[in-house]
Amino acid sequence: MEQTTAHGSPELRADCSRCFGLCCVALPFAASADFATDKAAGEPCGNLREDFRCGIHAELRQKGFTGCTVYDCLGAGQKVSQVTFGGRDWRRGPREDARRMFDVFPVVRQLHELLWYLTEALTLPAARPVHADVRALLAETEQLTLQTPDELVELDVPAHRQRVNVLLLRVSELMRAGAGRRKERRGADLMGARLKGADLRQANLRGAYLIAADLTGADLRGADLIGADLRDADLTDADLTGAFFLTQPQLNSARGSGGTKLPGSVGRPGHWTARD
Repeated sequence: MEQTTAHGSPELRADCSRCFGLCCVALPFAASADFATDKAAGEPCGNLREDFRCGIHAELRQKGFTGCTVYDCLGAGQKVSQVTFGGRDWRRGPREDARRMFDVFPVVRQLHELLWYLTEALTLPAARPVHADVRALLAETEQLTLQTPDELVELDVPAHRQRVNVLLLRVSELMRAGAGRRKERRGADLMGARLKGADLRQANLRGAYLIAADLTGADLRGADLIGADLRDADLTDADLTGAFFLTQPQLNSARGSGGTKLPGSVGRPGHWTARD
């Protein structure tokens, strides 16, 4: 990762020093524009060192591993390494423990993403009418992350996500009250769209496909960006002040500049230029 998130909860920040390189082992990738080689799930990346650090971390983009630079586990790596498995190293433990750890990691990653959204929802004043419900579901989700490996593998994550999504949609409605129908772009296909300088204030862009969209100078203040695909989107000089439910991985996958205004929940990616 190039940039640690600015989210207020330290538990939702990736701490690679306390993780056993799980994202470099558990997850598969295929040779593409994002990865220089193929790698199967459960197979250690060839760049993973014995100390669980990346051997080419400073040169990931130059070496063809851009996909690694935009990934963020949101703290799931250290949770699984230090809490779920009590600091047991997958390299030195039984093979079955290693397989179980690799199965558990993506489950906890999904739960941590939900924790991110729920934690952020508690910082949004307009969502105060549902804060009690948010707190309850936040506590329940955190408890799920503390289950045993066997319980986590059997967890029905989609069912729990649906419950969270219903509440987050209510949060979005409160945040965007009065935005009007023209701001409803949920799930819209905006791939490669020319949206330079577009007025997208308080827009509902939940799950929108904004791949390679030109959002130069666009006004995205107060927009709901949950699940929006921002891969290669140009956010140069765009204003995302007050945009909510935006995660660091989404932002890392986009392009931007020093003139891009960001919400306080995320940090400026290291690969962005000072001024495009």
